[in-house]
Amino acid sequence: MRFASNLYALGKSLTILRASSSPTDPAALALGALGWLLESETRADRLLALTGLTPDVLRAGLGDPGVLGAVLDFLSAHEPDLIGAAEALGVAPEVLAAAGESLAR
Repeated sequence: MRFASNLYALGKSLTILRASSSPTDPAALALGALGWLLESETRADRLLALTGLTPDVLRAGLGDPGVLGAVLDFLSAHEPDLIGAAEALGVAPEVLAAAGESLAR
C-alpha cells in the first residue's frame, strides 16, 4: 500500500484505509487483499461462498485478526488469486501467506 489512502467499496458503504508505517503489517496487508478481492464481483462471490462470511461479518470484522486471517487463508488456498493480490499490493505472495499465518496465531 504505497498511497496515503486507498478506497475500497464494501457493499454500499465506503471504507478509507490508511497506509500503515510498515508495508508488511499483517492487518494492513489483509485489508488491502480484501479490497483487491472485492474489486471483482466473481472473486467477492467466491470469497463469500467458500468462507461462509457475509458482507455484514466482513464489515464488522475489519479489525478482527480472525476475519482478516480468513481472507488471507482464502487467498492462500487459490494460487492465482494469491499471486494477483500480491502483485496488486506490491509484495511477494509469500509475504501475504506469512501475514495470514501471523494473524491466525
